Amino acid sequence: MSTIKDLTAIVGSHHIVTSAAKSLRYRKGYRSGKGDALAVVMPGTLLEMWQVLKVLHRDNIIILMQASNTSLTEGSTPSDGYDRDVVIVKGSRIKDLQLINQGKQILAFPGTTLNKLEQTLKPLNREPHSVIGSSNLGASVIGGINNNSGGALIQRGPAYTELALYARIDENNELHLVNHLGIDLGDTPEEILDNLANRRFDVNNVPNSEERVGHNRDYEKRVRDVDSDMPTRYNADPKGLYEASGAAGKVATFAVRLDTYVSEGESQVFYIGTNSPAVLEKMRRHILSEFKNLPVSGEYMHKEAYELAKLYGKDSLMVLDKVGTEYLPTMFGWKATAERMLSHLPTFKPYFPDRFLQRAGNIFPNQLPKRMEDYANRFQHYLQLKMSGDGIAEARAYLTEFFKEEEGEFFEANADETNKASLHRYVTASVPIRYQELHQDKIDILPIDVALRRNDDDWFETLPKEIDDKIEYKLYYGHFLDHVMHQDYILKPGVDAHELKQEMLKLFDKRGAIYPAEHNVGHLYKAAPALVEHYKKNDPTNSFNPGIGKTSKRKWWEEY
Repeated sequence: MSTIKDLTAIVGSHHIVTSAAKSLRYRKGYRSGKGDALAVVMPGTLLEMWQVLKVLHRDNIIILMQASNTSLTEGSTPSDGYDRDVVIVKGSRIKDLQLINQGKQILAFPGTTLNKLEQTLKPLNREPHSVIGSSNLGASVIGGINNNSGGALIQRGPAYTELALYARIDENNELHLVNHLGIDLGDTPEEILDNLANRRFDVNNVPNSEERVGHNRDYEKRVRDVDSDMPTRYNADPKGLYEASGAAGKVATFAVRLDTYVSEGESQVFYIGTNSPAVLEKMRRHILSEFKNLPVSGEYMHKEAYELAKLYGKDSLMVLDKVGTEYLPTMFGWKATAERMLSHLPTFKPYFPDRFLQRAGNIFPNQLPKRMEDYANRFQHYLQLKMSGDGIAEARAYLTEFFKEEEGEFFEANADETNKASLHRYVTASVPIRYQELHQDKIDILPIDVALRRNDDDWFETLPKEIDDKIEYKLYYGHFLDHVMHQDYILKPGVDAHELKQEMLKLFDKRGAIYPAEHNVGHLYKAAPALVEHYKKNDPTNSFNPGIGKTSKRKWWEEY
């Protein structure tokens, strides 16, 4: 086939995968979802990526851009029902990261990970635009921008920029490279990409853009408005949709320009335990509306999530703690290769690597610090309140007085407790998957991320008995201060996840909540009108990632 031949000529035979078995790891979602693809192509430079796009556009092939494939809603994997062949263009080999204007801003490329960005900025005492749980999984910076990823940082809001370099196919079915980086790089696509890759511009004298920004606007004002009946942030918020921002793969993003921030400096995590959701809400409202210094973050866990993560996430926590995040994408690759090879041997049941890791983890002692375990024995709800600078003393004084009257306690976490608590919170997202794998797909899981109203005092979910009876375990965790919650349900055998989801979403609708909050619609949620409008404006021919948000999968957005 001429398409495969031409793509191979561009990237080389070692960087194109046409075997269905070998491409499965790219065609399968992190939690769910799987589809077919003609090939997986891995360009090694920006110019190669442009040449790949030209071939795919020429041959009328669907373009599915993919970086680290950490999507939790199937947004970066193929589905079914397309009217054309699909090729996955994986940009993870293009890992460059450029610091500009003395590190006050950065240029991130398709394979630049959030972890690499964090590590690069550390020596400069600066920090990135956001920190999210999937940083630990190798999530990319551009993936975060494309999906309005929210993360844990209260002061900065979701990932957002108006400064980007991207390719789109216009209403005349013509492929264009759009340079809105605010940097003069030349005129032709080839010239622009070559100059950018080779830094043929003054990296420390990039002019500020007067019209476009590289950060989320006015988020602190929004998060402090605790009386609003609207959520703080959610994927379909029109204020977060701008060209590549919120594009969900409907353009091919080559680079984004983002602001960085002065490091928080000294910080302290206050670990809080209580048996009353109302206590946490009272605290939340006071901190956001009255504190002079906003917290850095406020991560919540419920007891059931805590205990299940201790049981099914111990090995992941140990790897993150001992090895770090840098090698995780490689390790995930090894696991996927092992699964593919062992799947041909009848001796090994499906998901053998995960089953082995679970058993291996059980050999080791409990990894969680004593004071956390003490709180787990006495309390149902836990909050990791992180403060920095003058906010440390402000929080210490407030919490001391607050818990003289209110039910609960707090302690100031040391470095080990801070690290373990953070990692324990992050590995919770993988618990339902591990549980399902160990039970050999006999049960369904239902993950939901939801943005609650800012004035929702009754934030902790109480389900009607007819729904609660269908659920084995409920994992509640999330970004409590801005009321963005992750609620994962492990269902009882025989319960249909799709049917239950429709019942659950009706309950959220009654509460005035909006979903999804930060994982984006993928192929699991119906896109809101604002998202559909954004998708069609970016991609009039429906050539990039069609079907996202349960929209049309046909050329020119034709209905079935």
